[in-house]
Amino acid sequence: MLILTLLQIIISLLLLGVILLQSKGAGLGRAWGGEAGFYHTKRGMEKLLFILTIVLAVLFFTISILNFIVGQK
Repeated sequence: MLILTLLQIIISLLLLGVILLQSKGAGLGRAWGGEAGFYHTKRGMEKLLFILTIVLAVLFFTISILNFIVGQK
């Protein structure tokens, strides 16, 4: 159970870092729905960060459920 908790903490910190890296360069106008004038596709590092965010979020969710199940026993 300790291993699952440590893994959950590590993944949460990684997820936090990836999310903060994505929001760099996003101005306040963009954060509130501005800049909708053109279609923007994700490329390169932006796409990698996006996919990494999804993978880390799924891992975090899965480990959280496992931690809950193991803690019940």
